[in-house]
Amino acid sequence: MFSLKMIKCKRENKTFFGKEFLFMSDYVISSCSTADITAEQFKQRGINYLSFKFSLDGKEYEDDMGQTISFKDFYDAMRNGADTKTSQINMDTYYNYFKSVLEQGKDVLHISLSSGLSGSCNSARLAIDELKAEFPDRKIYLVDSLAAASGLGMFIDKIADLRDSGMSIDEVYNWAEANKMRVHHWFFSTDLTFYVKGGRVSKVAGWFGTILKICPLLNVDLNGKLVAREKVRGKSNVIKRIVDKMVENADDGVDYNDKCYICHSDCIEDAETVRDLVEERFPNLKGKVRIYSIGTTIGAHTGPGTVALFFFGKERKD
Repeated sequence: MFSLKMIKCKRENKTFFGKEFLFMSDYVISSCSTADITAEQFKQRGINYLSFKFSLDGKEYEDDMGQTISFKDFYDAMRNGADTKTSQINMDTYYNYFKSVLEQGKDVLHISLSSGLSGSCNSARLAIDELKAEFPDRKIYLVDSLAAASGLGMFIDKIADLRDSGMSIDEVYNWAEANKMRVHHWFFSTDLTFYVKGGRVSKVAGWFGTILKICPLLNVDLNGKLVAREKVRGKSNVIKRIVDKMVENADDGVDYNDKCYICHSDCIEDAETVRDLVEERFPNLKGKVRIYSIGTTIGAHTGPGTVALFFFGKERKD
């Protein structure tokens, strides 16, 4: 059903970490490791991906979804003061990655991490513009998902469903563009340290938030950027509030019957509490709520203590 291989990056004379799963279709769905699902799920769904990179105290790693360094070890290192940095995928890497698929006679539909969070989407766009001239008979589509973490993962999983139902690359691309603003991301954090460090929360607000046990409730806006929406006092209250947001915004309210994903940065008990409340209030979900770890690329910016909830709902407006 599929082939799996490492891909040689000729322009940089090195091997980059990309995985190809070429299913029985005339096109390939592609994304990146920031989708924050498991490597096994990428494989099972036949979704190709590229890995971002991150560093801990100057040592570089592939963001390979916890295979090289466990998520527990990663977040413990952050708690212990390790310096974390991330690097986006560059144009040359995208060029060679896409070209390896096109040379096999396949078209490509690439779903990118939000351009509001990373320049990697623009790097992919530049590579595609160059490849279109070299492969005029092939289709190469790019969707700026305006999504991140397991919200991106849920979106590409849905796109794989559409491919498997027999939809063409044009039909799936049009659906993705028409529906990407319906992917809701709601986050809260019980540890503001890294939000302050990254500039998303001011030092003063972070200090008062810690003293008063304020847990900010954030989401991703229509530009694909992470923004603070509410200040909620106490973890139990913010857990209830994040589920209320799903009631307010999900398709058909509590009758919602589509996918629901949760991801967390080394706070599984909080994630499971959110899951239990969601499953109690939404009895018609499509399967059980899926829980994942926030990967090393996104997690390098959130730090430990973050929980995120994802679902399809009303189109995001602001």
